[in-house]
Amino acid sequence: MEDQLTQRSLSDLHARNRMNSQPFRLQSKFAPTGDQPEAIAALTASIKAGNRFQSLLGVTGSGKTFTMANVIANVQRPTLVIAHTKTLAAQLCAEFKAMFPTNAVEYYVSYYDYYQPESYVAQTDTYIEKDASINEEIDRLSHLAISSVLERRDVIIVATVSCIYGLISPLDYINLTLSLRVGQQKSIKDVIAKLVSIQYERNDFDFQRGKFRLHGDVLDIFPIESENIYIRVNFFDTEIESIYEMQALNNTPMAKRSFVSINPASRYLVRKEAINSALDNIRSELRERLQELQAAGKVVEAYRLEQRTNYDLAMMQETGFCKGIENYSRHLSHRAPASAPYTIIDFFPDDFLLMVDESHMTIPQIGAMYLGDRSRKQSLVDYGFRLPSCFDNRPLKFEEFIAKIPQALFVSATLGPYERQVSLCQAEQIIRPTGLLDPEIEIHKQEDQIAYALEQVNLRIRRDERSLLLTTTKKLAEEISEHLQKNGIKSAYIHADVPNQTRSEILRDLRLGKYDVLVGINLLREGIDLPEVSLICIFDADKQGLARSTTSLIQIIGRASRNSNGHVIMFADTVSPAMLEAISETNRRRKIQTEYNEKHHIVPQTVKKDIRELLSTKLAMREEERKYQADKRKKSKKKSEPAESFTEIAAENANNFMSKAEIKEHYAELIKVYQSATDAEKSDIKAQLQSSMQAAVKELDFETAAKLRDLNTLLDVAF
Repeated sequence: MEDQLTQRSLSDLHARNRMNSQPFRLQSKFAPTGDQPEAIAALTASIKAGNRFQSLLGVTGSGKTFTMANVIANVQRPTLVIAHTKTLAAQLCAEFKAMFPTNAVEYYVSYYDYYQPESYVAQTDTYIEKDASINEEIDRLSHLAISSVLERRDVIIVATVSCIYGLISPLDYINLTLSLRVGQQKSIKDVIAKLVSIQYERNDFDFQRGKFRLHGDVLDIFPIESENIYIRVNFFDTEIESIYEMQALNNTPMAKRSFVSINPASRYLVRKEAINSALDNIRSELRERLQELQAAGKVVEAYRLEQRTNYDLAMMQETGFCKGIENYSRHLSHRAPASAPYTIIDFFPDDFLLMVDESHMTIPQIGAMYLGDRSRKQSLVDYGFRLPSCFDNRPLKFEEFIAKIPQALFVSATLGPYERQVSLCQAEQIIRPTGLLDPEIEIHKQEDQIAYALEQVNLRIRRDERSLLLTTTKKLAEEISEHLQKNGIKSAYIHADVPNQTRSEILRDLRLGKYDVLVGINLLREGIDLPEVSLICIFDADKQGLARSTTSLIQIIGRASRNSNGHVIMFADTVSPAMLEAISETNRRRKIQTEYNEKHHIVPQTVKKDIRELLSTKLAMREEERKYQADKRKKSKKKSEPAESFTEIAAENANNFMSKAEIKEHYAELIKVYQSATDAEKSDIKAQLQSSMQAAVKELDFETAAKLRDLNTLLDVAF
């Protein structure tokens, strides 16, 4: 019954979205070239013909993401894109945002900076409580993703495999949403009660997302998915008189609204009536489980389970929430035992399109998630820490995941066996739009590998190019990086112990020139777009194992294919079968590319790609990038853009509070720049001022923020 209600409610919602939706509009200064047009046409035709699975085998740098974007624009369907790492997902999100600026492109990944799951180690009698550190920005983006997929059809969600983990049911999410309309008869007391029930907190002093505040008949609500805009609701007695979108930094109205929806602040909330009916089911399961434990002589486990579960029941009955409420998700959403949990996939309309990037890695990862989760929870159930129903708070099994997918496109430079087996249409992209060839491969003995690598790295540094050195162990990566630094080379290392955000920053700094060399292990082999890299050194290339398999080596080699000077050195004393296959496939592709270039008189050119934030939601441009761009402008002797001059001067002079007269005098030069700017440049100036204000607030530099705010207001009034 629940599933029927959910589907009917979602169907009605998506039907309204279909009537009011806007199309996907692909905006790019490039047009499909090489073998992209054939791949786009074949994949589009296959999807429109109703084929369930299709695949794209595309070499690194062949424009697979651009092909994916063209397919989305052709089929005009909501799309879920899954990548196997946060770094790759962030990169894809930035690229899709650039290509679909008028559509909703959202980022949905695990919102934890640190996560220690609940577990029990029987050998040492150690219970480890769940501990986590939530990244507020990623949490906001994931809430925004859920909201977008329910509100519009022109949406692309870029996710990691975290999208197969359980969520609130779509029906509960819809019913828990607070809808407010001008003219609606609703008292402030009722609205506040509803806000509290969906986990919003009152805070009149530290007003941020997930909070609300009340001053007389004015209620301010900061939506959980919002970044710097809150909702102001003005009441007249028990009637909603007006609704405004407000700028959080300066409390000024941005837009008047006739209707607004406030989404739940938690992914695990359920309706009160659902909780009341679920409590009896939980108590019933508890009685049965206690009988089982007592019959088995597990008195301590039975006592522990009874105490913990009764405490959770009391918390849910009083507040509608408890710590670890997700472990009761099966009861709260009235699902049958062992049934598939709800995920963000269930929020999509029935005709959505799935795209799996780097599918040779992502597909196996999806299949492995359920088994790992089950193994951890088994000891929690056996020793009385959780009810058996906690097993149903889990990621999807692979077969459940596939069953929810109407149509899918698998994308990789090395398709896996599953994708090859199920795909009815297999398109191929060997030609790069830039004419770049797969890199030349050199095999070098291991005897003097460090000295030879150092010599080759210095050669690239003199050409202002970057290098990647790949090892098989974390310790070796750190030692080589330290050795390079001692020899005056700017280097850094990346491995599993380096936090995700730091890894992204290191990769960015490599492109900016802060580092000349990056040392790592197999984390570097895919999903990293580094056109500045011309040299890749692979240590222990002939070792047997996953990190040096044929698939891995082809992916590693591909990292050097975005630079016209791409070169790969394999350090090995023998040629392994994996090396031989990877070299043969690289040479096959290189032959096809060379023949195409000769036929069309194409000269290979290194990819030119902007160095932009991984997510467009970043508030401030990094100092290293500003220096990098300034150096480039100086070298090319190009005149600075008005918006750039404006921002640089503003940053240098924002020091103290000023009166309006002082601001006019102090910013006279800036105002002249603003007066002479075009409308587009003025818009850019305003946007950068806004970004600078937000960055200053995050750094707790309120003096600078206040001054930039006053300058922003002055420009609004004066011009």
